[in-house]
Amino acid sequence: MKRAFERLIAYTAYETASDEASETCPSTPAQTAFARALADELAALGVKNARADGNGYVYGTIPANIPGWRGKTVGFIAHMDVSPDAPSENVSVMVAENYDGGVIRRPGGDLDPADAPELLRYVGRTVICSDGRTLLGADDKAGVAEIVTFCEFCAEHPEFRHGEIAVAFTPDEEIGRGADRFDVAGFGADFAFTCDGGAVGEVEYETFNAAAAKVRVTGVSIHPGSAKGRMINAARAALAFDAALPADERPETTEGRQGFFHLTGMSGGVEEAELDYILRDHDAAAFEARKRAVRELADRLNGAYGRPVFSVEIRDQYRNMAEVVLARPEILELARSALRGLGREPFSVPVRGGTDGSRLSFMGLPCPNLGTGSHGHHGRGEFAVAEEMDLAVRVLAAVAENAAK
Repeated sequence: MKRAFERLIAYTAYETASDEASETCPSTPAQTAFARALADELAALGVKNARADGNGYVYGTIPANIPGWRGKTVGFIAHMDVSPDAPSENVSVMVAENYDGGVIRRPGGDLDPADAPELLRYVGRTVICSDGRTLLGADDKAGVAEIVTFCEFCAEHPEFRHGEIAVAFTPDEEIGRGADRFDVAGFGADFAFTCDGGAVGEVEYETFNAAAAKVRVTGVSIHPGSAKGRMINAARAALAFDAALPADERPETTEGRQGFFHLTGMSGGVEEAELDYILRDHDAAAFEARKRAVRELADRLNGAYGRPVFSVEIRDQYRNMAEVVLARPEILELARSALRGLGREPFSVPVRGGTDGSRLSFMGLPCPNLGTGSHGHHGRGEFAVAEEMDLAVRVLAAVAENAAK
């Protein structure tokens, strides 16, 4: 039986960064190729009805092997795409066996515990990373690898008793579209867990409420030689808009349950400019207040200019899945009991982001998240730990076993 980290390494050959500018689903053709390969791999492992649909989603079912089983179907989900925030082509993998707690020297930049203190948890373990020129892709190919390895475990161990298990892999999670065309009914699970990053032991059920805001700025262009009292420089107005938002409510100045306004992009010149933000807050009321603050700032500045210089468009992205998951505490207890049975004390932290589960939970599929044994996502410092990935596979087995009781 392959180990999960071996699959992770193999999967890095697929360059699956998603593309927000694309209007297709999946947003990049490499995700379609990876989806087909995964569907074939699942089928070869005996997963029933393993398939990749026309939108790049992969589904399959492991039938119950308990005579007369009439329980609830548990699902496991991971996403195939990797973040477009860092280079992801031609990943060259490095494996540091028996990690000694020091700096891992890499051609493209060292992996230093001074920058990644999580490394020090894994002294004596096997650390997998890229050569520093790209990200690794463990977010979320580690989760994909663990689910596929679990499927292989089920195939090779018929004595392992379990109910029906559904598995799925989604495209485009990193650009917020992973749940857009997910077939909840066809998936067939009563509840599910995403396997999407973080330390093994994490049972995550609390995510941000999220929205995207686009601020369009319309200036007045005129020759600078005769501009006094007449020109409105859209680019400078955009800078003033951003400067008027609270400086202590940005990602780089917040933590825990503190929300933020995050400027993700800006462009423009004298006549026109645009600002792109993501707005995040765990608290629903604070989240709504954050959206109002952006609109009210635009109105206030328009009043100061005496004309409609700023217009705002806000699009909700996902909601805090705690609203749904906490109403089903037995789902969380399945995971916590599984971890305790394997000697790992479970813990929960407020996720400063979202997962496919954030939206799936509101689509009728309660879906907390389990850690995969990977860290440093979205950057060249990303790494995974082989032994932790092995444990993550055992956690999936224990969850499935608990769900069948």
